[in-house]
Amino acid sequence: MFGYTRVLVTGGAGFIGSHLVDKLLEGGYSVLCIDNLNDFYNPFIKRKNIENHLKNNLYMLVEGDIRDIKLVERTVCEWGPDVIVHLAGRAGVRPSLEQLRLYQTTNIDGTINLLEAARIFKVKKFVFGSSSSVYGLNEKVPFAETDTILKPASPYAATKIAGEAFCHTYYHLYGLFVISLRFFTVYGPRQRPDLAIRKFCEKMISGEEITLFGDGSSARDYTYVDDIIEGIIAAINYEKSGYEVFNLGGSYPVRLIDLVSKLENTLEMKAKINWVGDQPGDVPITYADIEKSQIMLGYRPGTTIDQGLGKFVHWLKQQK
Repeated sequence: MFGYTRVLVTGGAGFIGSHLVDKLLEGGYSVLCIDNLNDFYNPFIKRKNIENHLKNNLYMLVEGDIRDIKLVERTVCEWGPDVIVHLAGRAGVRPSLEQLRLYQTTNIDGTINLLEAARIFKVKKFVFGSSSSVYGLNEKVPFAETDTILKPASPYAATKIAGEAFCHTYYHLYGLFVISLRFFTVYGPRQRPDLAIRKFCEKMISGEEITLFGDGSSARDYTYVDDIIEGIIAAINYEKSGYEVFNLGGSYPVRLIDLVSKLENTLEMKAKINWVGDQPGDVPITYADIEKSQIMLGYRPGTTIDQGLGKFVHWLKQQK
């Protein structure tokens, strides 16, 4: 891994972050996690995500907020990471409509705090977890990294665009080695309870109605978490240029109504559906062009939606 042995992961107790920490620890790397274990969803879930990490001598947890500049700078100074993988932040399109300032201070100010610490203490590489939401109301599909990203549909999307912009600024001004990764609708074990696949499954299993927005034609490029982790590891290893943006998606959009049908097949039960109008902030489709990631990162998503749903449902039933 090009001499990188110490990786700081922000948001490392969350869904994607905890899977990344699993992979890094398996590879023998020292990992420090910064996570404030907030109550966006039940903190018990996050503590369960990291219970095995805490038993590993190569792991350290700092319970703190990335908005706390003194904590961030002290941690980076004292621990001395080679790489920062920045996954922490407020997620979700719909909550961002109601908590704009919280999303701004966490996703923008928090990112700046980490970039500043990386600059001051000469961190070798900064990997930023961005989102397909940056493409907003993009009419061209599939979405390519060269597409214009000036039509965000939600405050969440706008904060991720700002994060990417600051990442490029720190590369341009200070030579910080930066890679921004645009994740496309990640799912799998440990998925957040508010996300569609987990929410639908839990409601269907309990016999409750699921709520579908619009007419069912909206489509998402669902990407299994293991594929995302392989992409992040490849980004950590990437050394050929000082700044890049990569899509990490499955490159296979699935319509909402087809997703429900696949869940019905996987769970072997019919869904009770409550149809409602379009949701503000939603976009009609996400669809990743992954040619650049394939060529430059060797990224090869290998889990189909049917395989991934099967793995997720198996995990979910074990949690009961």
